[in-house]
Amino acid sequence: MEKLLQQSSKSSMWSYFQKTTETEVQCKLCEAKLAYHKSTTTMHSHMRAKHPGESGGPSSQQQSIASFATRRRTCDDRRAEQTASLISKMIAKDMLPISFVEGEGFRSLMAFVEPEFSVPSRKTITTRFEKLFDDKTSELRTQLMNVEKVSLTTDSWTALTTESYVTITCHYIQSWKIQSAVLQTKAMPERHTAENIANVLSTATDHWGIRGKVIACVHDNASNMIRANTEHVEWDSQPCFAHSLQLAINDGFKLQHINNVVTSASRLVSHFHHSTTATQALKQKQQLQHLPEHKLIQYCRTRWNSIYDMFQRLLEQRWAISAVLSDRAFTKLSDARTLELTDNNWSVMELMPVLHSLKHATTALCGESGVSISMVYPVTATLISKHLKENEGESPKVSQFKRSVSASLERRLAPTDVCSAGKVAYIASFLDPRHKHLRFTSDDVKVAVQAKVSDLLSSRPEPELVEAVAVEPEETELRAKKPRSDAASVSAIAALFGEDYYKEDTTDIESELNRYCQDKCPPPQIDPMDWWKTNENKYPQLAKLASAYLCVPATSVPSERVFSMAGLIVNRLHCCLREPAPDKEEENGWMDG
Repeated sequence: MEKLLQQSSKSSMWSYFQKTTETEVQCKLCEAKLAYHKSTTTMHSHMRAKHPGESGGPSSQQQSIASFATRRRTCDDRRAEQTASLISKMIAKDMLPISFVEGEGFRSLMAFVEPEFSVPSRKTITTRFEKLFDDKTSELRTQLMNVEKVSLTTDSWTALTTESYVTITCHYIQSWKIQSAVLQTKAMPERHTAENIANVLSTATDHWGIRGKVIACVHDNASNMIRANTEHVEWDSQPCFAHSLQLAINDGFKLQHINNVVTSASRLVSHFHHSTTATQALKQKQQLQHLPEHKLIQYCRTRWNSIYDMFQRLLEQRWAISAVLSDRAFTKLSDARTLELTDNNWSVMELMPVLHSLKHATTALCGESGVSISMVYPVTATLISKHLKENEGESPKVSQFKRSVSASLERRLAPTDVCSAGKVAYIASFLDPRHKHLRFTSDDVKVAVQAKVSDLLSSRPEPELVEAVAVEPEETELRAKKPRSDAASVSAIAALFGEDYYKEDTTDIESELNRYCQDKCPPPQIDPMDWWKTNENKYPQLAKLASAYLCVPATSVPSERVFSMAGLIVNRLHCCLREPAPDKEEENGWMDG
């Protein structure tokens, strides 16, 4: 450093060059390397020849650097507006309290980054939020006005202040892409009875102008939610697949011998988490046995798939763990006897393949951007017939777990009831070209589902007569010739032939249905949205039905994720929201706009 200071004081050339060796320098502007013999003559010559505009005087570069370091960037009105807008969106996107703008640390940061910018007050940010909210609300209303059908997901939660909130999310298909938007997040101080929940849902649909457009509402398995969506509203009830699967798996984990293994495994993991000696010893044994230096994973009581993660890590580190517990230098004999898992305990961990399949099922159906409702019955049937099927030679305890989960799934989700053929998930499966053959159910149910689809197509409202006639080329020509009598002519024709004359022939519907059924199923990896975008004109009536039913999510996770970007666990920051802020802060989309 001292040498550099000496160099700088001797010549301004050192602003442009740096020494690479004792006999060589390199130009900072073009990276050319020059010989150096304790003189700057060669450097001056290089600057005059290659960079004449950069070497105006001995102190020009030093002045330039000083000017750059000391000058302040001008913050004009345009830049100030952009900065204020970005601050507003940051607060919204990161779920920060509006008082964040008054924080001393934030203001110090802005004073350094943008000295001439005046940080907006809480009141200003609130005003900006309200404008953003109004703009996005208007934009969403326009979109919802132009879609034929939508679906809802709903979830209730409790803030740290013990206030109860309900979130309602809307889903619809636009240009063969699934769109989602949060309609509201509002406090619900009244009792969560079925009637009150239904009233909240109905009020929201009226407010957004979608009453009559809702195909179904996806919700958890709470009795009040089920009754609200079956007894008090006009749309279909769709239980959350993730919640139903969780309940079925929990039934398996309630088995005493399974629960004992989970408890023992958790106690073992806890020992390593709370003992630095055990942790260091485990690392040593991992190195000796050439195992991955992974930490053990503790399960979370509210997430069954964390048991899978815990078991998986224990099996991976089984022999390293055993080595630590059997080494008296690290583990007391009394502790080892308490912590050591028995062979029976380890054998129960043969559950891993089953849990792996169940975890995959949950992941596959919890996506927000892809079609998922059509997967509910195919996935359930596959789990029951394949992954939960008892295998010869497996542990009796594993078999018992499979039986318990399978029975619970059959009770909650199994696609076997002919009377349920009109359910949203059945119709969606038929309208998903990958599952249209309904191989997962009985022949009776297949026939019933197709009959229901045929009824839905036949009962679809016809377009207005004037519109229907207007699209005909012949009528377009006639209209051009006789514009004054066109409306009267159409009215007369309608009266003459009657409404039935213009209705779609049922044979056309049956023909389209038959062609669709006979068409080859696409491979399972294709996106149904892409398929329908390509085949919309081939099956125009079915395409409209598909756009109505395939927008329904399989789970209510989209609503729950409003309060947890990482999954189903509610974030503490979000629990601190206060009414009426949540409804505006959660408005979907405007944080990205």
